[in-house]
Amino acid sequence: MSNTPVDNSRRRFLTVATSVVGGVGVVGAAVPFIASWNPSERAKAAGADVEVDISKLEPGQMMRVEWRSKPVWIVRRTKAILDALAGHEDQLRDPNSEEDQQPAFAKNRYRALKEEYLVLVGVCTHLGCSPQHMKNGQFEEFVEGVPDGFFCPCHGSKFDMAGRVFQSVPAPLNLVVPPYYYIDDNRILIGQEGEVA
Repeated sequence: MSNTPVDNSRRRFLTVATSVVGGVGVVGAAVPFIASWNPSERAKAAGADVEVDISKLEPGQMMRVEWRSKPVWIVRRTKAILDALAGHEDQLRDPNSEEDQQPAFAKNRYRALKEEYLVLVGVCTHLGCSPQHMKNGQFEEFVEGVPDGFFCPCHGSKFDMAGRVFQSVPAPLNLVVPPYYYIDDNRILIGQEGEVA
């Protein structure tokens, strides 16, 4: 054993320096680890709101976009399509959209913020198939006197041009209206509710 006096200041310096280097190492290892908990850019994009330009959508046409990995249909309905919605309400399961599955603004005959534009998640409420848009009299093959609608080929569910389900089909609910609002007359933001532009 040496009789040399202990240099406490040097010992304190080495203890502090070692603690600082160790702390930096822990932070350096923790930052990427904690960052790995964040969702990937792809996952963020899959849940993001979608802005859609509807300025080129002609009356009677439908466009498809993707929101949260689901197809969303935007249909510009003609006056004839809108007028026909009242003519078959006695054949519908939930004509007034009373089931709590859509935004409050969709609880009306048109199920829309603006009557002319229909915005729906294009997934059947039975088992998740994607119904087909039948128009120009094609839908009358499935529902007499109703020229336009949506028909699900998987199990035969039928929906009118407001996405309302007909009675006596497997689908229990109307097609889902996603939350959306009009940014202006030509653009819709799907994913949030807001005021009508």
